[in-house]
Amino acid sequence: MKKLLVAGALALMGTAANAQLQQGNWTVGSDLVNMRFTNGFALSLQPRAAYFIQDRWAVGAHVGVDVQKVNGESDTQTNWEIAPFTRYYFTSSQIDSMLRNGAFFGEALIGVGGVNSSGGDTTNGFVYGIGAGYSYFITENVSVEGLLKFRGITGGGNDSDNNDVFLGVGFSIYLPSAKVRQVANDRQ
Repeated sequence: MKKLLVAGALALMGTAANAQLQQGNWTVGSDLVNMRFTNGFALSLQPRAAYFIQDRWAVGAHVGVDVQKVNGESDTQTNWEIAPFTRYYFTSSQIDSMLRNGAFFGEALIGVGGVNSSGGDTTNGFVYGIGAGYSYFITENVSVEGLLKFRGITGGGNDSDNNDVFLGVGFSIYLPSAKVRQVANDRQ
């Protein structure tokens, strides 16, 4: 009996990811930590909000700020960006139960941003990025995410080009349209 209950719970959890990725739903979240492969570790706050324009495809806005200590240097580096982004989720029922509790995704962004170092190096201008990640649903409406991403900045400053690869860790909250409307109506 215990095995049957566990199997049933896993099957229901596997459908949670698909239910939250439907057209008309919203997602809000943030990356909290970025581990950079080129020059260190950064504490981040990168809130984002997106709307599902069709099943599994979300479009939204992202604002990012992170501060990092560059390995081997005394400089502190501040990165910032403001950008629209798009994210597409890939789901599969043929994968084992852990992977059915979430979805792989691809993400792209284009906007404005900058990298400014306390040592004087700056790059401010056009920011672009592309990455792949995984959202693991810990509840029906909350996921923990990992994202491997390439980010580049081209523009003005004394360093006209800055590129980086990082692994971001964060979370997302998925809000079905009916819940969003209910919250808005409750505030009026």
